Amino acid sequence: MTPDSRMNPTPATTLLTRSLPPVLLASRSPRRVELLRRLLPGFETVPSNATELEDASIGSRRLCELNAQRKALAMSERFPDHLVIGADTLVFLDGVPMAKPADPAEARAMLSRLSGRTHEVVTGVCLVLARASRMRLLSEVTHVRFRALDDAAIGDYLSRVDVLDKAGAYAVQEHGDLIVERVEGSLTNVIGLPIEALRNALERW
Repeated sequence: MTPDSRMNPTPATTLLTRSLPPVLLASRSPRRVELLRRLLPGFETVPSNATELEDASIGSRRLCELNAQRKALAMSERFPDHLVIGADTLVFLDGVPMAKPADPAEARAMLSRLSGRTHEVVTGVCLVLARASRMRLLSEVTHVRFRALDDAAIGDYLSRVDVLDKAGAYAVQEHGDLIVERVEGSLTNVIGLPIEALRNALERW
């Protein structure tokens, strides 16, 4: 399936299947806020300043889950009565994580490495309710195939999208058709929060 046909996923039904405690999203990402609004009618947002791990040797899923856990636990200490949601998204090429580029030159280099290849986008999610001593970890993997990009195509994309706050130096929801050939798996996972898996976890909570 091409990214064009999935760039605007149908919003999920508002999650009202059971009563939840107050929810807090431990993230400053506007993309995660937008996605979570498809599941919940209201929640608080407070960014976590937890230090993230970078050791890829523990595995892509585990790395993202542990980073999500660190973010959620840091906020649950301050908000023990809230169901805290932490999330961490990384791009992996050949098992090596690609975080946010430090500058435009690094962003260009990242897109050049991804050109014509398939990579993984992994998001780890952690749900924590401190007062009930409950925690749940989950992760999602999506495979993304890039088009073959020359210098002009990379420059064109970078002129349209601010990528310095985005893992792997791209955003599939912003002119993704210029660089992405196909997406295999959850599109919302690539954007930053796998709402299908998260909805199931919240319904079971």
